[in-house]
Amino acid sequence: MGLVVVISLPLILFCLILGFGCYFFGKSRGRQEVRTNPQVYGVPAPPPGAANSYPSPPPPHAKPDSAETA
Repeated sequence: MGLVVVISLPLILFCLILGFGCYFFGKSRGRQEVRTNPQVYGVPAPPPGAANSYPSPPPPHAKPDSAETA
């Protein structure tokens, strides 16, 4: 007993047209996004007028002398 698979020619053409359309639409949209909002990699610059945007580290913890505690 055999199995027959029927593939419609209009379905194949529709899938090809849809694939090319999505490809070209996505390509143009991606290029437009790069022009309008470029990605910048790296550490952000501090705002103007800020001498140091990072908070100062806490003072080091002073260890009590072992002779005074005994």
